[in-house]
Amino acid sequence: MGTNYIALAIPFFFALIGVELAVARRRGARPYRLADAMSDLGCGVTQRILLLAFEGLLVAIYVAVYRHARLVDLGAHPVIAWVTALVGVDFIYYWWHRASHRVSFLWAAHVVHHQSEDYNLAVALRQAVLTPVTALPFGLPLALLGVPPLVYLAANAFSTLYQFWIHTEMVGKLGAAETVLNTPSHHRVHHARNPGYLDRNYGAALIVWDRLFGTFAPERERPVYGINKPLGSFNALWAQVEPLGELVALSRAAPSWRERLRVWLAPPERSFPWQPAPPPPALDAPKYDVPTRPSARLRRYVLANFTALAVATFLLMLWSNRLPVWQLVAGGALVLSTVAVLGGLLEARRWARPLEAARLSSLLVLVAIACLR
Repeated sequence: MGTNYIALAIPFFFALIGVELAVARRRGARPYRLADAMSDLGCGVTQRILLLAFEGLLVAIYVAVYRHARLVDLGAHPVIAWVTALVGVDFIYYWWHRASHRVSFLWAAHVVHHQSEDYNLAVALRQAVLTPVTALPFGLPLALLGVPPLVYLAANAFSTLYQFWIHTEMVGKLGAAETVLNTPSHHRVHHARNPGYLDRNYGAALIVWDRLFGTFAPERERPVYGINKPLGSFNALWAQVEPLGELVALSRAAPSWRERLRVWLAPPERSFPWQPAPPPPALDAPKYDVPTRPSARLRRYVLANFTALAVATFLLMLWSNRLPVWQLVAGGALVLSTVAVLGGLLEARRWARPLEAARLSSLLVLVAIACLR
């Protein structure tokens, strides 16, 4: 499957988060809240761990289309292949991203990325498990055009890595670059729920598609981040399943099969006669937060465990092709349980401490097995 650029970038992600924190402290700003940041990073970890189970299938589908249905062979023309891949990936990302804001079942996957009410580099890593699945059909035309799989994967990785740095409030407007490139200012608009900012600035690395297709909006008023119906939880696992569960429940309540289909295909802000009208969004509503400020001891415990979690995720991503299946499954289960328990501890959930005791016991068992082998 080639080089795992996302895995190799993980240390740089955290280094840049450290730089952002240092700049924010110097300016007297506080762009991070611990529980929200742990939820953001936990969503990214969840996506990357579960992606180990089916990423190979997604790549295999692209490879099969490339091998058996491509119209031309760009592999013999590397420069054309790379240009086609880089521009093509950016173009199809725009249309996938736009569709993901306008079609409910696509939004149910993508909304995970928009749930945070903060805006910082950790939010860039708040990713949904299902978005690689929903994005794949949009990428298959590049296989038909003969873009080799490794070139396509590298272009996709570049697009993902580029979008990391634009999730910050520490960078202002960038002058002439704003005309062509997607920048932090443009992307702050995209993450805002101000009425004038909704469904704007879908671009990945380039903002030109938004300018061409009428979805561009400049940053004028201060953005208010998040979604109109807040998640109300810092549980990164719940964040992945709640939007889809809500869509399923709404579909089941529909009076006919036609209406059930409309639930999945209509825009996310849809309103049906048989559905209670949602309350109007309030831009001045307080952010969701933990019930009590975590103690310094708990904060240290969470940060220490998350450091170990990040290292484990990094190693699982790098070694996924070499580890036995049982080790991948056990390691992945341990990582996901850690994601759940850290959010639960910060929110003071009653189930968090028993789950943490079970997690630590499982960890001891796994270490003992590893030592005995």
